[in-house]
Amino acid sequence: MNTIIRKSMLSVAGLAFAGGVFAGPIAAHAATPVDAKPVAVAVQTVKPQGEQSRITLNDEQVANVKAIIAATKKAGLPERAAVISIATSLQESKLENLGHLGDMNDHDSLGLFQQRPSSGWGTPEQITDPAYSTTAFLKGLKQVDGWQDMPLTDAAQTVQVSAYPDAYAQWEQQATDLVTQHWNS
Repeated sequence: MNTIIRKSMLSVAGLAFAGGVFAGPIAAHAATPVDAKPVAVAVQTVKPQGEQSRITLNDEQVANVKAIIAATKKAGLPERAAVISIATSLQESKLENLGHLGDMNDHDSLGLFQQRPSSGWGTPEQITDPAYSTTAFLKGLKQVDGWQDMPLTDAAQTVQVSAYPDAYAQWEQQATDLVTQHWNS
């Protein structure tokens, strides 16, 4: 067993050395300096499931997208977490920070993610704070084993426990586009 591991490690080391030998001189003798410019973020790792929906966003909704992205970055999570969060919020509230809607409300659901104080998501004031509600959603997402590689709708459903578990998938492309557009802004 040790011989196999040692040979594997030597093979990997050899490849790394060879790559450095061949790439090093090329990079070291580049004729002109490279002008560093931001590169577009590639966030989509999975082809969106099913038909996709799209809505036009107003200034408040764009501000909420930016708040979700900021909270995701602050949590140290990758772009995929922001895509899942934004798609979830698109489904739950169309990225609007909803207060109490009376008879139109789903129980006591509030905010961007339609989180419920009675289910332990926080107080009404906390849940209607975009940074807090996103952080709460992301905390739940981080507890889902393998969320990074699972279909968006499965990751969102595991956190949200919705009566419509497949509904999140329809927002994946727009969420991906929004993260691509705003991640570096």
